Amino acid sequence: MDIHALYEQKLTTAEQAVAIVKDGDWLDYGWATGTPVLLDRALAKRMSELSDIKIRGGILMWEPEIFKIEDPAAHFCWNSWHMSGIERKAIERGFAFYGALRYSELPRWYRENVGMIDAVMIQVAPMDEHGYFNFGPSASHLKAACEVAKVVIVEVNENMPRCMGGFEEGIHISDVTMVVEGENPPIAELGAGGPATEVDKTVATLITEEIPNGACLQLGIGGMPNAVGSMIAQSDLKDLGVHTEMYVDAFVDIAKAGKITGARKSIDRGRQVFAFGAGTQKLYDYVSNNPACMSAPVSYTNDARTIAQLDNFISINNAVDVDLFGQVSSESSGIRQISGAGGQLDFVLGAYLSKGGKSFICCSSTFSRKDGTLVSRIRPTLENGSVVTDARPNVHWLVTEYGKVCLKGLSSWQRAEAIISVAHPEFRDQLIADADKMHLWRRSNKR
Repeated sequence: MDIHALYEQKLTTAEQAVAIVKDGDWLDYGWATGTPVLLDRALAKRMSELSDIKIRGGILMWEPEIFKIEDPAAHFCWNSWHMSGIERKAIERGFAFYGALRYSELPRWYRENVGMIDAVMIQVAPMDEHGYFNFGPSASHLKAACEVAKVVIVEVNENMPRCMGGFEEGIHISDVTMVVEGENPPIAELGAGGPATEVDKTVATLITEEIPNGACLQLGIGGMPNAVGSMIAQSDLKDLGVHTEMYVDAFVDIAKAGKITGARKSIDRGRQVFAFGAGTQKLYDYVSNNPACMSAPVSYTNDARTIAQLDNFISINNAVDVDLFGQVSSESSGIRQISGAGGQLDFVLGAYLSKGGKSFICCSSTFSRKDGTLVSRIRPTLENGSVVTDARPNVHWLVTEYGKVCLKGLSSWQRAEAIISVAHPEFRDQLIADADKMHLWRRSNKR
């Protein structure tokens, strides 16, 4: 097989590629950095003549051109596996919807449940000398999606970092239907938000105290996990490992500080394993062609059975709200969808199964509304409509700026007392009164 001749045979324009889309089709736009750019622009020009198009994607890092057309809902709907801010706005506009699924299940779901996708359109790195297009920092579930697609269209971007993996990190030219050479835009950057607040730093200190040398780390996205990462980079910890859903800038800082060797990992020794990465150019430069990094499908990275094999596994994730039963909502506020189930529950479960492992759910004790009203994130019950991300039997450690408590196995009255102890002092008396009404308080409880 002459891979270069095959490449030339399959090379086409974005306009010719999207001409295959017809009414009623299911399309897949990949994931995060793999979302197409040139193909999206070409499809946007056609979309006004199409109807009932269904598109899957997630963690959008820029607004697709198809979102900008007049009356998008009349022509297509967007189905997200994990919402970004761009997608939240699309929900409000009436053409975006969340697909509820544990992120780790995606590859199997595509292979066993989806049936057939009419077309996959994804950004990839240029073809290598063996005929493979690398998925960049988004192995995730893309190989599985390509396997069940009638048409696979790859949009080549010379700026896409080539991420080494173990398996399913790319696709061969023989499995590609069409190749489009893109305009090579810079890979979209995803910042970690503003600088760490004093609350972030306090929570980070409480968690870092629990991390031993040789621990294996998973960090979620957000200010607090990044603050933990910064603190780890400045600590005396050594021989740390990485096995995470999302690779973020904090890992680069920890690695460059000499804290990550992966030497004590029982599997994938010496490798920093991730399902996808999104961050600044610093991250893309670091993971590109780096043998220390391993891009892998999410069915491997997020499987609790994989995580359980890694001793002293430390999982650190955010929460939106926590109630006095110990239920955690990390993906919605009432009926307002914020993100998605992602892999949080997988890591909560896997970390506890790990020998010496700990999972931490962290949040600020309060937030302020636009009018300045202070609101407690710790509530008697979750807000009406809020989705439970982590059920109460699964939560291990809860951390706010007022302390950390281990909730595993506590009776309801012990749990309520522990949770209230890390609430903002201004709300504790009312929470105690609420707990009493809910039969979660004993006379012997502290007041």
